Amino acid sequence: MRALLDVVLAVLDFYQYVLIAAAVMSWLIAFNVVNLRNQFVSVVYDTLYRLTEPLLAPIRRRLPPFGGLDLSFIVLFLLVILVQRVIIYYIYPNVF
Repeated sequence: MRALLDVVLAVLDFYQYVLIAAAVMSWLIAFNVVNLRNQFVSVVYDTLYRLTEPLLAPIRRRLPPFGGLDLSFIVLFLLVILVQRVIIYYIYPNVF
């Protein structure tokens, strides 16, 4: 069981990096630093979008508008950290 929890924690760690990459990529596209016409940029953006959007869309629907700021990345990032902490401090010590 601990091995399964270790895998879940590793996936959550990886997802944190995916969220950071998606946020940085969205900023680079918004400020016109990179262009989606570049095939590599387009593939990376599409991959990050497909990995993050299923969890970000419900958060975006529930958050009120903040003058053009998208805070859903921060909310999801904090939720991932919360899930990790719950697993580490409450579930992991009780598993034999």
